[in-house]
Amino acid sequence: MAKTYLDVYPDARLLMLDSAESIGGTWSANRLYPGLHSNNLVGSYEYSDFPLDRSALGISTGEHIPGPKLHQYLQDFAAEFDLTRRTKLNAKVEVVERLSPDEWKVSYRDASDSVESVFAKKLIIATGLTNNPFIPQFPGQDTFETPVFHVRHLKDHADQLLKSAKNIILLGGSKSSYDAAYAFASQGVTVDWIIRESGHGANWMSPSLVTPFKKRLEGLVGVRFFTWFSPCIWGDQDGFAWVRKMLHCTWIGRFFVDRFWDILTADLEERTGYNKHPETAKLRPKLPAFWHASSLSILNYPTDVFEYVRNGTIKVHVADIDHLSKRAAYLSDGTELSGDALICSTGWHHRPSMKFLPEGIDAELGIPNHSSEPEFKLLSRADKEILSRFPRLKDQPDAYQNYMPLQPTKDEAGVNQRPFRLYRFMVPPTSINNPSIAFLGILLTIHTVPVAQAQALWTTAYLNGQLPAQQDNPTKSLDPDAVAYETILQTQFGKWRYPGAFGKQFPDFVFDAVPYMDMLLRDIGLRFRRKKSWWAEIWYPYGPEDYKGLVDEWRVKVS
Repeated sequence: MAKTYLDVYPDARLLMLDSAESIGGTWSANRLYPGLHSNNLVGSYEYSDFPLDRSALGISTGEHIPGPKLHQYLQDFAAEFDLTRRTKLNAKVEVVERLSPDEWKVSYRDASDSVESVFAKKLIIATGLTNNPFIPQFPGQDTFETPVFHVRHLKDHADQLLKSAKNIILLGGSKSSYDAAYAFASQGVTVDWIIRESGHGANWMSPSLVTPFKKRLEGLVGVRFFTWFSPCIWGDQDGFAWVRKMLHCTWIGRFFVDRFWDILTADLEERTGYNKHPETAKLRPKLPAFWHASSLSILNYPTDVFEYVRNGTIKVHVADIDHLSKRAAYLSDGTELSGDALICSTGWHHRPSMKFLPEGIDAELGIPNHSSEPEFKLLSRADKEILSRFPRLKDQPDAYQNYMPLQPTKDEAGVNQRPFRLYRFMVPPTSINNPSIAFLGILLTIHTVPVAQAQALWTTAYLNGQLPAQQDNPTKSLDPDAVAYETILQTQFGKWRYPGAFGKQFPDFVFDAVPYMDMLLRDIGLRFRRKKSWWAEIWYPYGPEDYKGLVDEWRVKVS
């Protein structure tokens, strides 16, 4: 975002506040636990105008990027575009206060524990969704005597535990759970892995190459032809509305859509071998791949993680933690586990961690809140439109009937909050014609970098009042009522489309990223079909290279 803004407005005064000790966000140095690699292969996780230097970093195309190498790449990016000097590290933002419609006060705590403040006319919150770890509270936790920590802090404990631990207790079914389990099992430390019986189950895992044709997964989900098989409320923005209508609004179309997803799910099951052993079967997700989103993760390990499950180094328990006592966890099925640490891969608080003032402004900003203001009319209208356009979504799965949220710690907020309600998943709909704040990274997708670039340019245009009207855009006049409804429609869609992921709370999608980027580029009047031929447009995957030169195109347009 910072690079894009400065490319367009080189004289802008810009400051980035980062609570970490180093640049990199998820890939900052303090979060790089042993063995951490990117899900993406080399070539699909890089900025279009700053290709990852394979030779300098000692990596090759077709590899997963080691965490330290990706951290170095982001450091190099910041240095190349003069962002390092504009970044204040060890600066944890605590309070954001709106002083007027176009002025914000940001108060942060620095490395010396002093509270400082800065004032801004334009404010971008880019903390993302993995900034504030969620730690559950268990009965007897105070007596456990060994470390209980979130997987985010694995780096702080890994060296000591790898030297001295005999057994680790691990809770959670996400990709980071797989990472932690592999990190210890591959070093000879046994792992008792708890998948909550009352939870969502384990994530879908996939090798990086899928289908009989050995296609890269991140490439497959960027092929327009395959994106058409995913119901998507903003999908018509790709210009192929007639194809999507045929596939999702006719019985013969839905037949082919169902077969596509059946084949994909069967391929994942075959390649992972979930059902080939009784222990790996415990890790099989509860829902078919159709209902999952970015929780579809990659097996990016040097050796087979499932072999450690089959040989007993990793033992999987499908149960809940009833209580803890001295170095032991007691499960709901009566099992007693002993361990040298309890690692919680239990997700994140998905709203920004800072406090917003004045009190009650959260609802106006479109971030999770406990507002009692009614949304019913717009929600009812949106639900009806979603289900009429995509009848397949009426048949919701019932695998989570016994779902129970984990109990938060005493000092943490409850979980029953409204979801993010941001226009285009970035800006408060209530201030669409008075732009001064935006939220970036409030979504999950495999196409992390291209989406980030598209969001950055869209936000740059928005904050400077340069969203041009498009004749074929339903919000061409940026009418507040139309914007409010479209915000509800698009943010409500995830509830129906991705119940196996985070769709109910925030945007979380896989096959829907390309049409999302189409929508953003159409909003600002740039070319969204970026391939050189119709054949390539339909059959070749979209990647970072396809979005090279976006900022230059925008500067020409507004010059």
